[in-house]
Amino acid sequence: MLTDSSSALRSASPSVLMRVIKFVIARSKPVFPHDAAGFDKAMTGRRLPQDAPMPESFRKRFVIEERDLLGSRVVTLHPKSGPGGWHMLYFHGGGFVQPMFKVHWPLVAEMVKACGISVTVPLYPMVPEAPYTAQDRLADAVYADLAARHDPARIILNGDSAGGHMALALALRLANSGGPMPGKLALFAPWLDLGLADPAIAAVEPHDLMLKIGTLRACGALVAAGRAVDDPAVSPLYAAPEVLAQLPPTRIWTGRHDIFIVDSRSFLGKLRAAGVDAKLYEYEAAPHVFMAILPTREAKDVIGLLREFLAD
Repeated sequence: MLTDSSSALRSASPSVLMRVIKFVIARSKPVFPHDAAGFDKAMTGRRLPQDAPMPESFRKRFVIEERDLLGSRVVTLHPKSGPGGWHMLYFHGGGFVQPMFKVHWPLVAEMVKACGISVTVPLYPMVPEAPYTAQDRLADAVYADLAARHDPARIILNGDSAGGHMALALALRLANSGGPMPGKLALFAPWLDLGLADPAIAAVEPHDLMLKIGTLRACGALVAAGRAVDDPAVSPLYAAPEVLAQLPPTRIWTGRHDIFIVDSRSFLGKLRAAGVDAKLYEYEAAPHVFMAILPTREAKDVIGLLREFLAD
């Protein structure tokens, strides 16, 4: 049974479908090698990965807007009924090194459908083929364009995993520069510390079917490109309290079998200490980015909470 919306724990036990999907994940080939050496080998001389194509059926279900910005494709899905009261800027996950996955498109579609909003998706360049700064520049440019055409107070930044990092990092850059802030921030299983420095993460790692500390630290070092991983510009977990205080209302969703939950809890404490309207929703035994597993009870709950967040 789900608890009420004021509680951090939304699901005390995994649904049957979630259990089945975790069984399948455990027996599937991992997206990333489960060791740092394997990750480094995979990144060396690889063929540039391509974004999963948007399903053609979306052109019948939504109003699609496509354009090029700084050499990258930017796709916006609008409801057939017309733009809603909010516009979402969504960054997909993939450790900064993997493109839009097939599972991301249905998640985007569900947010458009369930929340009645437009969602803009930048298909940003990958590290190491492009520097991490190219991802920042594109994020800044897309947001500036949206803010010029929409009330920034009605823009919500969202992303999953590394995309959650990108959404938060964008908001922090705006806070530092005095730019127009978005109205809300939604983070799906965000990667907040590229160095994964908290020793408590090790206790969660055996339960995480997808993410491993050594692999992510190697990935984080690749993305940081010589910068200190505890630099707030690299790892938003370390942002100064006076900067955090400028963030809009923020909601975080993370599974308890996701190593990122440790830093999500720490970040929640920092946000609340800075006076930010912030909540963290946890789901027992749920894996990384479980909200993309749309048929599950847990994913439906996330979408419902997101809809309520936008209705406030």
